[in-house]
Amino acid sequence: MPIIIALVSGVLFGLGLLLAGMGNPAKILAFLDITGNWDPSLLVTMAVAMVISGIAFQLVKKRKTSILNCSLQIPSSKIIDKKLVIGSVLFGLGWGLGGICPGPAILLTGMGLTQGILFTLAMIAGMAIFQLFQRTEK
Repeated sequence: MPIIIALVSGVLFGLGLLLAGMGNPAKILAFLDITGNWDPSLLVTMAVAMVISGIAFQLVKKRKTSILNCSLQIPSSKIIDKKLVIGSVLFGLGWGLGGICPGPAILLTGMGLTQGILFTLAMIAGMAIFQLFQRTEK
């Protein structure tokens, strides 16, 4: 059952991205172009997502397990460290340069689009590099 719920959740997320136009890198880049032909639709999409996520987080953080009785891993750290800042900067640069973030990258890869495939491969390479750094620190 958890796999079916995960599949349905992923499909709903992908459909939401498509309906909002967030699978189109040009739309993202238009949002980031505040001095040109600015497109505020990403702001609306983010605001709606934050409200829904905020409500869901408030409900979930009081629980020990999910509805399907799976363990919940809710972050508790409030520390802003070097790793968080560097990761955030790298994420922002990649998003700004490519107009793609992880969710839409998977969507575009599933659609067989070269731009999505390249971004996904770069994202996987970045995760592998991070894992290498994690191992050398321990």
